[in-house]
Amino acid sequence: MRRIARPIALSIAIALIAPLAGCASNGGGKKADTKYVARDVDTLYNAAKERLDKGQYKVAAALFDEVERQHPYSAWARRAQLMSAFSYYLARQYPESIQSAQRFLSIHPGNKDAPYALYLIGIDYYEQIQDVTRDQKITQQAMDALGEVVRRYPDTAYAADARLKIDLVRDHLGGKEMEIGRFYQRRRDWLAATIRFRTVVDEYQTTTHAPEALMRLTECYLALGVPEEAKKAAAVLGANYPGSKWYERAYELVQKHPA
Repeated sequence: MRRIARPIALSIAIALIAPLAGCASNGGGKKADTKYVARDVDTLYNAAKERLDKGQYKVAAALFDEVERQHPYSAWARRAQLMSAFSYYLARQYPESIQSAQRFLSIHPGNKDAPYALYLIGIDYYEQIQDVTRDQKITQQAMDALGEVVRRYPDTAYAADARLKIDLVRDHLGGKEMEIGRFYQRRRDWLAATIRFRTVVDEYQTTTHAPEALMRLTECYLALGVPEEAKKAAAVLGANYPGSKWYERAYELVQKHPA
């Protein structure tokens, strides 16, 4: 899933990566930049910024980490922590980005940039979401992290974007339930399939999967020999999605199996 709204992620970074005024940047090669050499904070931070500007995100992240290691009590160490997390994110090294952002939050929980750090953690998980045929642990972690952004910082731009992504994540989790339900249905394990489709209707009713879930419930109830329940599912489908192809199919099924 690659639906991230980059402008939000970039907005704070633009403010954070400004070079230290009047300081020279390090124009050396990759190895010269990242190997341990004691350097003043100005040189290190500007070298990291230069690498970030050039799209060398892994090198930039390593240099921002070096700012924190060599100058842990400087004002720029806090900024470098967050920029390290952002650089790792751009490099698609999401576990490292999460670790850096979590470290920032543990040391600076009340900082004005804490909402962004928490949002970045959610986005890191979001970018790792696998298709519905795979394990969805990461998907749930994305849901939890994005939900925390909304809960703790409801009036921020990060919360607004998190809400949009939560809807997408919920749709994805609903899709996983549908995938499992269809699997059981193909095996004619009607009860197990019913439980999955019922979960979609009850917990993911606002997602795109709800109409099909109701139609599948109609099929399963008929197969289980409970036509009254099938009629109820079809009626709910007709009331909420009257023009959908799923209602047409459910209606035809019910008509062929009168109580």
